[in-house]
Amino acid sequence: MTALIYCPFPDEDSAKETGRVLIEEGLIGCINVGPSIHSLFVWNSEIGEGEEIPVLIKTDKSLLERAISRLEDLHPYDTPAILGWPCIAGTATTDWLGHLGSGVDD
Repeated sequence: MTALIYCPFPDEDSAKETGRVLIEEGLIGCINVGPSIHSLFVWNSEIGEGEEIPVLIKTDKSLLERAISRLEDLHPYDTPAILGWPCIAGTATTDWLGHLGSGVDD
C-alpha cells in the first residue's frame, strides 16, 4: 500500500538534499518539491509568517514510520511539521512503491 508524507521546508535546496538522502537510503520512491508558499502559523504562543517550500513524498506504507523518523532527523527545523498517511487507492504507483528497499525497479 502506498503512503504519502507532507512536510514544509525552509528552502528548496534543503528539501532536495533531504529527498535525495531518503531516496538513496531506499525509504522513499519520490519527492515532489513545490513552489514557495506563504505560511501563517502559531509558534511559542506567537503568530508568525514566512515563505516555505512544500513537499509531497511517496513511499510504501511498510516504510512510512521509518521514513518519517529519518525525515525528522534530516530536516533543518528543530520541530518540523511532518504528516504521513497510508493511501487507500492508487494505480501503478502502488506496485512501484511496493518494491522500495528490494532494489527492484520495474
